[in-house]
Amino acid sequence: MYLDPKYVTDYASNFVKIFVEYSPKLISAFLILFVGLYAIRIINRLIKKVMIKRELDPTLTNFLSDILLWVLRVLLFVTFISKLGIETSSFVALLGAMGLAIGLSLQGSLSNFAGGMLIIVFKPFKVGHTIEAQGVFATVSEIQIFVTKLITPNNQTVFIPNGILSNGNITNYSLEKFRRADLTFAISYDSDIKKAKDLILSILNDNPKVLKTPQPEVFVKNLTDSAIEMAVRPWATKEDFGSVFTETLENCKTAFDAAGIVIQPYVKEMSTIAN
Repeated sequence: MYLDPKYVTDYASNFVKIFVEYSPKLISAFLILFVGLYAIRIINRLIKKVMIKRELDPTLTNFLSDILLWVLRVLLFVTFISKLGIETSSFVALLGAMGLAIGLSLQGSLSNFAGGMLIIVFKPFKVGHTIEAQGVFATVSEIQIFVTKLITPNNQTVFIPNGILSNGNITNYSLEKFRRADLTFAISYDSDIKKAKDLILSILNDNPKVLKTPQPEVFVKNLTDSAIEMAVRPWATKEDFGSVFTETLENCKTAFDAAGIVIQPYVKEMSTIAN
């Protein structure tokens, strides 16, 4: 194959000419890109520090800083390609069309995104709260943009989409400072009701974790065909609730056995133990 030297020379000459003419745009574009990336990092850190100083919720702080980071990056990219001489109007139109197509294909994800925003803004729960939602009883570990991460009492990790989480019923066991345990003891008709009641009250009053105000309650709840149902309702702090629940069951059983009070072969629990 024969190459004409004149053709090679002309091609090289044109390449050098175009490179020299275009190099200022190329250099300035990459200069804007590198300086912009550094500036975005600085701006993001400053905004994050301001939000932390104003004591905004940590989840909301991370969420807003991530959104700001990607918005600034997109604007920087548009500026970069514009500086290279690429027409940005068609690119923006293409970006809008792609955004619409992605939005239609990711309706479920957008629902979870909106749910995450609702959770962050209205705060039905925070990180560290113990909740019950969608049939899961667990502690909130992390509130992400699309899902909420929960840790169950047996150390299992559960991810619940924010869309269904924000639209469903949520029981928050950590919002209030005090909780009441609702227990029901079923004793036989041969047992002395007053004696059983006095024993239970004595056990509750001797337990330092049981609050004196509100006062614990013990009363006959129901008379069934086979048993007398007695309601036992001690109050405790949310930290001591689980201990009060289990200790009341154990101590009452021990005291009933010693006093000759017969417990029917079941104890119905009316609430969930929160650890």
